[in-house]
Amino acid sequence: MTHTSTDRPPARVSRALVPVLAFVGIVVAVMQTLIVPVIKDLPQLLGTEPDNATWVITSTLLSGAVATPITGRLGDLYGKRRMLILSLTVMVVGALVSALTSDLLTMIAGRTLQGFAMGAIPLGIGLMRDMLPREKLGSAMALMSSSMGVGGSLGLPAAALAAQHTDWHVLFYGAAGLGVLCIALTLLVVPESPTRTQGTFDVLGAIGLSAGLVLFLLPITKASDWGWTSGTTLGLFAAAAVVLVLWAVMELQLKAPLVDLHTTVRPAVLFTNLASIMVGVSFLVVSLVLPQLLQLSKATGYGLGQSMVGAGLLVAPLGLTMMFTAPVYARLSAKYGPKVTLILGMVIIAIGYGTGLGLMSAPWQSLVIVVILGAGIGLAYSSLPALIVGAVPASETGAANGLNTLMRSIGASVSSAAIGMVLANTAHHVNGVTVPTMHGFRASFLIATSAMAIGLLIALFLPPSPPASPPTATTT
Repeated sequence: MTHTSTDRPPARVSRALVPVLAFVGIVVAVMQTLIVPVIKDLPQLLGTEPDNATWVITSTLLSGAVATPITGRLGDLYGKRRMLILSLTVMVVGALVSALTSDLLTMIAGRTLQGFAMGAIPLGIGLMRDMLPREKLGSAMALMSSSMGVGGSLGLPAAALAAQHTDWHVLFYGAAGLGVLCIALTLLVVPESPTRTQGTFDVLGAIGLSAGLVLFLLPITKASDWGWTSGTTLGLFAAAAVVLVLWAVMELQLKAPLVDLHTTVRPAVLFTNLASIMVGVSFLVVSLVLPQLLQLSKATGYGLGQSMVGAGLLVAPLGLTMMFTAPVYARLSAKYGPKVTLILGMVIIAIGYGTGLGLMSAPWQSLVIVVILGAGIGLAYSSLPALIVGAVPASETGAANGLNTLMRSIGASVSSAAIGMVLANTAHHVNGVTVPTMHGFRASFLIATSAMAIGLLIALFLPPSPPASPPTATTT
C-alpha cells in the first residue's frame, strides 16, 4: 500500500496544540464515567432492572470500541482533524439526546452516540505524531494517553456534585457544553495533518468488527440472567467467534483493510495489544467498586457512609496522580524504554489492588488505594502508544493506535460487564433494595489483581524497546 507522508512541520505549530488535544481526551473520558455517580440509582431513574441499567455504561464502551479503529482509519485517509471534529459532534448530539430523556432505550441510544468520541484519543495521538518534533512527542503522547484516566476520575466528583444538587440530566447538558468547547478549540488551534494514507475505506470490515464485538459483549453482560451455559449465551459466543474469524480472514486478503492484521501479529504490536486488554480491565474496576463502597450506608456494617460528592472527591486523586506520572513516565521511558515503564506500571497496579483487598474499612484507605493505582495506571497507559508508535510505520499510526485503544476498550467493556455481574450476583436485598456485598467488592479487586498478573506475564514477552529519543536525538 502506498502512502504519502510529509516531513514534520517546524515549530510553527501552536504551543496550545498539546494542551487542547489533551483537554479533548479528558472530555471524551468524562463521557465514559459521567454516569458512574448515579449507577446505583439508575434502575429507579429509568424504571428498569439493575442489569439492564448497566447497558447505559456498557453501550458507551461498546460504541467506543467499535468507533475507535474506524475513526482512526478514516483519519489516516481523509484527515485526522476532520474526523476529530466529526466524532466530537456526534458526542454532543448523543449528550443532548440523553439530556432530554428518562427512557432506558433512548438513554442507551444517546450514550451509544457519546461513545463514538472515543476515537478522539488515537486521532489526537496521530495528530501529535504528524505535527510535533520528535523530542516532544514522547511526553505529549503520554499526556494524551493518560487523559483517558484523568478525565475518567476528574469527571467523578464534578458529576457527583451535579447529580447530588440538581437534576441528573444536567450531567448531559454539561457534557454537551464541554463537547462544543472542544470543537471550538480544535477549530482554532489544531491544524489539519498533511499526512495521508492512500487507499479506500473498508466498509465490510467495519460492519464485521462491529457485529463481532456486539455478539461477544452482549452475552458477557447478560449471562448472569440467561445462565452461562444456556443456549443463548453459548450461541452468541460461538457466533462472535465465527464472525471475528471470518472478519480476520477477510482483512488479511484486502489491500486496504480496516485493521492491518499483518502489522498486528508483529510481537511488539501483538503483546502490547494483549497487555492493553488487561490494563483496560484493571482501570475500570476501581471506578466501579470504590464509589459504591464509599456511598453505602454504615448500617450495612461495611459501607463507608460518604455522600456522592465525598465519594467522588476520594476517587478523584486517581486522575490527578495519573496526570503527574506523565512527566515521570517521559523521563523513565527516555532512560529505560517504554517496555520497562509498562512492566513497572503493572506491578504498581497489582500492588494497589492487592493492598486494596485488605484496605476497605475506612475512607482514608480508599485514598491510599487510588493514589497507588493512579501512579500505576498512569505509567501503564503512557507506555502503550509509545510501544505501538515505535513498532509501526508512520502511515499506520492512526489505525494502529485505534486498534490499541480498542483493546483497552474491550478490556474496560469486559470489566464493566463482569464486575456488574459479580456485584449483582453477590448482592443481597435490604428492605427491597439490592445492595452490593463486601464479598462482591473483594471478588472484583481479585479479578483486577489477576488481570494484572496475566498482563505482567504478557508484557515480559515484549521485545526489548529502545529508550525513547532524548531531546538531543535527531529526527529520522
